Amino acid sequence: MQTTIRHAVRFDGIGLHQGRPARMTVHPAPASHGIWFRRTDIDGNAMIAARHDSVEVSPLCTLLVNEAGISVSTVEHIMAALSGCGVLNAIIEIDGPEVPILDGSAAEFVRAILKAGVRKLDTPVHAIEVLRRVRVEEGASTATLDPASELEIDFCIDFADRAIGTQRKVLRLSNGTFVRELCDSRTFCRQSDVDAMRAAGKALGGSLLNAVVVDGDRVVNPEGFRHADEAVRHKMLDALGDLALAGAPILGRYTGIRAGHAMTNKLLHKLFADPLAYRIRTLSPSECGILPGAGLDRDVFTHL
Repeated sequence: MQTTIRHAVRFDGIGLHQGRPARMTVHPAPASHGIWFRRTDIDGNAMIAARHDSVEVSPLCTLLVNEAGISVSTVEHIMAALSGCGVLNAIIEIDGPEVPILDGSAAEFVRAILKAGVRKLDTPVHAIEVLRRVRVEEGASTATLDPASELEIDFCIDFADRAIGTQRKVLRLSNGTFVRELCDSRTFCRQSDVDAMRAAGKALGGSLLNAVVVDGDRVVNPEGFRHADEAVRHKMLDALGDLALAGAPILGRYTGIRAGHAMTNKLLHKLFADPLAYRIRTLSPSECGILPGAGLDRDVFTHL
């Protein structure tokens, strides 16, 4: 059955790119509402749909914009947390243009969501079942969706910095895999990218408290990586958050090779442009057990 969060949870922090204080509250929502953001600092049309067709191209994050030009950015981590915890309906109030970055992962979002609990609603889940391959390419980067019985993510990255190098990971996202394997993996960047972003007036809220910085074969953060393959895990986290903008759970295998936010969004647009590539499938209560977050014990957050 469809789900929402049991009660509101609040997050306070700063935005990664603008460096401004940000307060965000996730509220319960009724069945078939989906995920929406509401800018509390804006009068008038302040509702922004968390959907792939609200995405505006941005090189460093996922940016959502409504028809009035009101935006909210860096939504990928909270979207991944909601999807990975099995929350399908929510209203997210935020007092500015950027989601708080917190520690650069989705762990704090997950911890709060699981502590609040997830409530089942008396309405069936409508999932997006991939029926045939859809693929987008850009240079050496590709993103692909193939048919599969549940959501799977296969991701490969390749960086010149030896601290990261080539990494690949494949996971099925059912049975709480996101919470156990991916949610605590932080965003990362190269020292040269940090210097360039700062020179361009970006990443003003970034620090070693909310990102892993690498420089050649060295990890600048004193604590190092949380996982030896934390970089590819974070890319999978981002991919889940961007796939959640499909508006319903996806049953299919996502393969990303050097892919980023923009490519995943292009992939969703291409999927929905081909009516033969997918179908909307109503899941029985037992079939909902294959969705990310299904069956999670609320006490699992204690390991984060």
